[in-house]
Formats: sequence, C-alpha cells, structure tokens
Amino acid sequence: MSGYDTNNIFARILRGEIPCAKVFEDEFVLAFNDVAPQAPVHVLVIPRGAYVSFADFTLRASSDEVCGFFRAVGLVATQLNLDEPGYRLLSNIGQDAHQQVEHFHVHLFGGRPLGAMLAGS
Repeated sequence: MSGYDTNNIFARILRGEIPCAKVFEDEFVLAFNDVAPQAPVHVLVIPRGAYVSFADFTLRASSDEVCGFFRAVGLVATQLNLDEPGYRLLSNIGQDAHQQVEHFHVHLFGGRPLGAMLAGS
C-alpha cells in the first residue's frame, strides 16, 4: 500500500469539500452513512488523521486517537440501537480485501440478519 493520498474522498469529506450524511462526530472521528449501503444500517467510521490502514493507524496514531476511535465506533452502534439484535464491523485492508479508499475506516452494518461472514464460505 502506498503513502496517504490527501485527495482521497474521505480526506475531502473531512475537509468539508464533499458533503456527507453525518451520524456522529467528535475530535477523533467522523461517522456517516455510506452512499451505497449494503444493509439497512451502513455507517462508515473514519479517524480524523491521515492513516492508510489498520496497521498504519495502530502504529502511528496516539493512544488517545486509537482509544477515541474505538470508543466512537461502540457509541455509534449504541446510538443506532444495534447492540441488540447485533451488528457487524468490517475493515477492508489492502488490495486482496478490496480496500477502495486508502484511508483507514470501519464499516458498521446492521438492521437485518447479515448472513455468512464471508461470501463463498
């Protein structure tokens, strides 16, 4: 994976150049509805910092950023009433996982039974 592209769509959303349907924001994250939802609830949670992948984020982000990010993911799930019956978190990292935007992010899915964890498994 290459270096961080400051013109990727998430960087542009964070700068306010592209609008999004915000679900939650704080000093560490921005969470917004996916424009092509794969479930009734499909929210993207992105850190405010310029991190390409999970490894990049956990290596370079401060402890406050890492903690704030994961707390925010849990808070968003709770605010969306997904704790019961449940939800799925997914993060695609790299080419083999079909990461489309090289800015670390987590997909939060819910609102219906989600089926098998991986297609074809």
